Amino acid sequence: MEISVTFRHMEPSTELKSYVEEKVYKVKKYFDFPVEANIVLKVEKFRHIADMTLSIDGNKIKAVEQTGDMYSSIDQVMDKIEEQLRRMLSRKREYKLGNIKGGDFLNGEIEAQDKLAEPGLDIIKTERVDIKPMDINEAVMQLDLSKGNFLVFINSRSKNINVIYKRKDGNLGLIEAFTK
Repeated sequence: MEISVTFRHMEPSTELKSYVEEKVYKVKKYFDFPVEANIVLKVEKFRHIADMTLSIDGNKIKAVEQTGDMYSSIDQVMDKIEEQLRRMLSRKREYKLGNIKGGDFLNGEIEAQDKLAEPGLDIIKTERVDIKPMDINEAVMQLDLSKGNFLVFINSRSKNINVIYKRKDGNLGLIEAFTK
């Protein structure tokens, strides 16, 4: 576990740093893989602010808390982080591959794509995305954490490009691209 503690607008304290490290090591029980934790402790007038970001296997969890006491801020931000971790792990456990339906995506969408392909229409925006290798469970978790309606990723098992998307009926759809 990699932990970095940054102090802003206050003197660095070994007691605070060891307190933060002790609290962060308690969440290590949730994982068996490397975790990176960045903690920023800052004081603004009478507010003591603890800002924590955890990078867990490609996912980021962030929480910020401010109180009148730094130790209290650290405790409360850790409570928020633990709650987010519990929700993330329960989503991962509850996820069932039965919710994914591939192929149904094309039924009503072909006509809409034909209209877009008419001559005279121009592409007005191009967006580049980083495609990361992950399994389907990780992709579902990333899609839940993001605000988007779809996620493009490389399936770590098949090594093909996949797209997972939110359907109007609340389920998820999966498009698997195969090259010839």
